[in-house]
Amino acid sequence: MSSASLSMLESEVRDGISTNFAPLPGRVAVLTGGFDKPYVFGLTMALASKGIGMDVIGSDAVDCPAMHTTPNLSFLNLRGSKEEAGIVSKIDRVVSYYTKLIKYAALSQSKIFHILWNNKFQYFDRTALMLYYKMLKKKIVFTAHNVNAGKRDGNDSFLNRLTLRVQYQLSDHIFVHTEKMKQELLQDFGKASEAVTVIPFGINNSVPNTALTTRNAKRQLGIGENQKTVLFFGAILPYKGLEFLVDAFQRLAEKDSQYRLVIAGLPRKGAETYVEQIQQTINRHSSRGQVIQRIEYVPDEETELYFKAADILALPYTHVFQSGVLFLANSFGLPVVAANVGSLADDIVPGKNGFLFTPKDSDDLARALEQYFKSDLFLSLEASRAQIRDAASVRHSWDTVGDMTQHVYAELLRETRQ
Repeated sequence: MSSASLSMLESEVRDGISTNFAPLPGRVAVLTGGFDKPYVFGLTMALASKGIGMDVIGSDAVDCPAMHTTPNLSFLNLRGSKEEAGIVSKIDRVVSYYTKLIKYAALSQSKIFHILWNNKFQYFDRTALMLYYKMLKKKIVFTAHNVNAGKRDGNDSFLNRLTLRVQYQLSDHIFVHTEKMKQELLQDFGKASEAVTVIPFGINNSVPNTALTTRNAKRQLGIGENQKTVLFFGAILPYKGLEFLVDAFQRLAEKDSQYRLVIAGLPRKGAETYVEQIQQTINRHSSRGQVIQRIEYVPDEETELYFKAADILALPYTHVFQSGVLFLANSFGLPVVAANVGSLADDIVPGKNGFLFTPKDSDDLARALEQYFKSDLFLSLEASRAQIRDAASVRHSWDTVGDMTQHVYAELLRETRQ
């Protein structure tokens, strides 16, 4: 993009553009969809450390000081705020964003467009926007965090599968996080094997991790030092299986008053009734005073409070390929008890960093929790936390993710030159 064109676009971007935008050979545009700060931060910092020039297309939700001080990285806040607004303001905001994005694509000298997430209008992004990028002769890399979220959420449709197939076929290369995800791409959407790479899910390094101790974290949440604390964290949706955790917890609490359950997260749109039903179940039971509910968005600066106050994270999912919350727990060294679905078992070594249980089975979840609280993993939790952190930092290193991503970029640029 020329300096004149950049100046024109800059006037439309609320937070401006960093000053180090000088075009570099093989520059990459990272399209974030305006959310998922942990993944955006981890990937872009890893790529920047390797000298890769990037334009990060983001929003207030993924902005941070490093986005404006890292060499060779230009942050374009095209999305702005995602706060609630009236319908007219929402329409104006979305139209303005897509207009800026389309203009950026036309003017950009970035040869590779790496899409981490689609934007507001999935079907448009998967089809018309992808065709537009291809018309501009961009090489498209796509990270499929969920191969088919519609199947996971129980709202799959012919149109959903059709538009997914279009996006996957138009992508020059796709990253996934598990071998099972790759096989679904190949079998359900006909993608060629050589165009799909399985990469680790980088450990979360975007949230603060201060000197806050477990004792002080428990105290801040009103939890006793010796109370057995189970954490459910993150966006609340039916596939997360929270009802099974609540059922298992109530069975345990009837036998042991030292159990505590912390639920911290915001219901996604459409899950309000689901959450209300769970809250009614909690409030009807004698253990309701042992449940701490923070049914709200948890900002980054408060995240460590919950992961340090907890003794174990529960992932009672009914269907999932992989979970970013699992790796967030790893970053704090917190053991995990997880349903044996998707590829969660690939990252859990029973007795070493957690335990597994049968999905949709409250009895088996209760058994797994009891097993954990009797295990050496819990009885020596401080040492266990350090071991879990160290192992995860190696297996899920952003440096490894950056190396693999850089290799794919280099191959695509080589194809472009040829």
